[in-house]
Amino acid sequence: KLGIGDHQVVWNKPQQCPKHMSNEEFEELPSNFIVREVCLRIQHRGFRDERIIVVTTLLDAQRYTVHKLTQLYGLRWSAAEVSLRHLKTTLKMEMLTAKTPAMVRKEIWIHLLAYTLLRTIMWQSVSSSEHTAFQISFQSTRQQFNQLLTLLATTGKRQQRQWHQFLLSQVATNLLTIRPERSEPPVLKHRPKPYPRMQEPRSILKGKQALRSRLFQ
Repeated sequence: KLGIGDHQVVWNKPQQCPKHMSNEEFEELPSNFIVREVCLRIQHRGFRDERIIVVTTLLDAQRYTVHKLTQLYGLRWSAAEVSLRHLKTTLKMEMLTAKTPAMVRKEIWIHLLAYTLLRTIMWQSVSSSEHTAFQISFQSTRQQFNQLLTLLATTGKRQQRQWHQFLLSQVATNLLTIRPERSEPPVLKHRPKPYPRMQEPRSILKGKQALRSRLFQ
């Protein structure tokens, strides 16, 4: 026992392989391992407190306190939603243009690589500061990286290092405010245009439009 609602337990390996794992992955698992079960108290303004149990492999209760685990749990959902929004909206992955499954997979991987690159720059920019990467603006990082992309790709190694350090220093200044309890209504900001969606090839739609024009002349 590490504290009130905080203790370590031993989890044993199941006798049968779960459906979501291959036999090779199941064989590599140890026969048992130690985990930590922590009872967290989640507080939301205007709602009753919620208590949940989180299982983690972070066993050091002095380094990973219940308070820190509670803060991380409060950020997990917003961080996941924000990451998906950046992939779909900021990096424009909402509409894929590829025509084959293989090219669709490549298009998704390209977006994920770009997202990982920008996140890496954000983490590097705060490595020697008191701020965290969650406080850095993703959109500003993308804009500043695009502005310096030509210089980073065409200059020499010494100048590249200088431009890279300049990029990190500029990214570190784009701070956001952490708002874990922020809630936005799921509504559209702009009014949609009163036109139907394009669900047929453009050539067919043009042919139908020309036919209607001849019929009503």
